[in-house]
This record gives sequence, C-alpha cells and structure tokens, in this order.
Amino acid sequence: MRRREFIAGLSAAMWPCAARAQADRLKRVGWAAAGDPESLVFPRELAKLGWVEGRNLQLDFRPTFSNPDEMRAKAAELVSMAPDLLVIGGTPMTAIFKQLTSTIPIVFVIVSDPIASGFVESFARPGGNITGFISSESSLSGKWLSLLKNIAPNVANVLVLYDPRDPSAQGLLRTIEAASPVLQVNLHLARVTEVDDLTSLIEGFAPHQNGGIVVLPSLFLSNNRATIATLAARHRLPSVYPRSDYANVGGLASYAPDFGDLWRRAAGYADLILKGAKPADLPVQAPIRFKFGVNLKTAKALGLTIPETVLATADEVIE
Repeated sequence: MRRREFIAGLSAAMWPCAARAQADRLKRVGWAAAGDPESLVFPRELAKLGWVEGRNLQLDFRPTFSNPDEMRAKAAELVSMAPDLLVIGGTPMTAIFKQLTSTIPIVFVIVSDPIASGFVESFARPGGNITGFISSESSLSGKWLSLLKNIAPNVANVLVLYDPRDPSAQGLLRTIEAASPVLQVNLHLARVTEVDDLTSLIEGFAPHQNGGIVVLPSLFLSNNRATIATLAARHRLPSVYPRSDYANVGGLASYAPDFGDLWRRAAGYADLILKGAKPADLPVQAPIRFKFGVNLKTAKALGLTIPETVLATADEVIE
C-alpha cells in the first residue's frame, strides 16, 4: 500500500479533528505500524471505545520500515513526544522501543515470541511496561504441515524455510519435527538469512520427488514473499505460508492469524491503559481467530485439485 493511500484510509477511519486548543485534555498515543489495511482497525476500534481524535485523543502515526536506521529514527521521534501510550506493530520495532523507554506503556501487536525477545517475563504476568498480542505459537507449524498434506496428499519431502533470527523459529521447528513422522513426510530444514539463499535452497531442493514447502514466520521472509512464491511455482512445489499476503502474490495457500482482530484487541488494551491499567497486569494474549486462504490459479498451474472439504473451510479463495 502506498503511503498516500494509507494516510487517506487513516483519515477516513478517524473522526474529524476538534480545535487544538483542547490539546491539554488529550491523551496522546504513539502508533507505529506497517500501514497494512488490517492495522486501520486500531483507530476505528478506539473511536468505538470513545477515544475520538481531537476530542480526547491525539494519535501520532509513524509508518514502519524494513530499514533499521529508519525504524530507529521513527521510534526516537515518537518517544520524544512523551506519549501516554505506544502501540507498536512487529517484533523488530518493539525491540527498538524497548531500548528507548522503560517507562512509557507499550502494547505490541504481531510479535512472534515476546519472552524469547526479552519483552516480557511471562504471558500471565508480563512485568515492566510492555504487554500485547502475539502473532504465532508453536502449534501452528504442525497445522501448516498438515494443511500441506491435505492440499497435496502425495507430498513426501518438505523444505522448511526459516529465519534463525526470528525468536519463534526454534519452537516452531520443534513442533513441525514432531508432526512429520505422523504425517509421513521427510523434512529438509533450511536456514535463510540472505535473499540469494532462497534461490539456491529452493533450486537445490527441487529435484526431490513429491516435494513441497512450508515457510515459517519472519519479517525477512515476508519481505521476500514474491520471490519465494515465484520460485515455488517455477519448480512446481506446493507450498503453505504463514501470512495471507503470500497467497495474494501467487502462493498456493496460507493459514495465518487474523491480524485485524489482533489490532482490534490491541485497541481494547489501549483503552484500559489510558484509563489507568498497567501493562504489567495485562496478560500477553495469543490469536483466537485465523484466516485460511487458497489461490486456485496457482493450484491449477501446479496440476492440483483442492479437495472440496478443504475449500469449504477457506476464508478467502483467489481465482
């Protein structure tokens, strides 16, 4: 999404601004997000909860970037405003804010493993100034592998692409390794840290008979989703992905948390904190809603017929 389109959507999502003479009565919230449509649920939900831009709320939005220097600059800018609350999307950006402040309350959204990242002490009692909503849990990788077998029953060898820098990787790998004997597949675990790795790893795996791919969550891998989907299609490898935007660029299937629902729930936590609650007392929460997407055009190109029982459970079917 272009920056201009996102700002337009943000403006449509918010109530008209009142006179800035009332600024001393406003609660100030710093908000950093990638600018995807799902994140727009956050300001809309705040408005439903009574937090109206210009009346009792000042919402300072900053888009996040993949460039670390740009992320740090935007984070420092928001912290310098001394907001009453920070609401942050993604693990990398949350890590930067944690370094910058230990006093401003923070609600994170779409973070993979906040304990491994050092953001919280435990899910039940986060401690400190940070709490929020995780984007995945270790059981999901077993679901992805099972889904791949349901879509392509002949798959016997599976390339698992993972980024070792993502805090959730080890837990997801343990789960998928435990599930593989039950599903009768051989796993080929592949560490990916560079774009060039994707081509060499996928091309090197392609000669395996009855092959398929499962991609684990990672900002780096997500940023290169079009490359992954293109390589999988080129080598006729059915694949399952951890975000819906993979299916939108040609990936076969995705099963992912409903990010819009996570942003909606984050607005609920923001409401509680702005009314006096402390992040340390608000438990970290896991996704409760998920979306399953299938790209029928990709399935046809791979010579796959998606079972009707599988299609019936899809939330999005791309034709």
